[in-house]
Amino acid sequence: MMTALAGSMAIIPRGYAASMSSTRSVPEGIRRLGKVHHVALIVHSIETSLGVWRDALALDLETVMDIPSDHVRIAFLGVGESKIELVEPTDDSTGVARFLANKGEGFHHICFEVANLAETLLRLEIEGIEVIDTAPRKGAEGPVAFLHPRSCHGVLVELIEAPGGPAWAALGY
Repeated sequence: MMTALAGSMAIIPRGYAASMSSTRSVPEGIRRLGKVHHVALIVHSIETSLGVWRDALALDLETVMDIPSDHVRIAFLGVGESKIELVEPTDDSTGVARFLANKGEGFHHICFEVANLAETLLRLEIEGIEVIDTAPRKGAEGPVAFLHPRSCHGVLVELIEAPGGPAWAALGY
């Protein structure tokens, strides 16, 4: 039997989505991503951007910090159980600055929380996902790693380990 999606012209065989799910026996904490930790927006100026995100939209500004190792200044604003991260390049010769110059302000990446970052990266590599960081590294709010947009349909994906995970102690948090 076929079913049409509401508001769509697509016709999908009943049960098709269920047949697409993996049957591999992988522990749930490694198989599934957690919540959306944040959505990152690249901006020319955090100060100017706060006029919209903090002042007009009334999001709570949690922190503003420089990350010299990544040549960026960032701000986190709380929204529900997730955050908006504003990313401002501080060095015109970096990839982040080139991204801003080429694409302009707007969406940069999405970040998902995972239970065990090292094991998740290993699983993703086995499944053919191109990782930028092959091991957890220190991020502003915990251990992080990035997945290459080539493997994620043009989207830069960041993974962050949930508080208390094994990479936290290993990286000295």
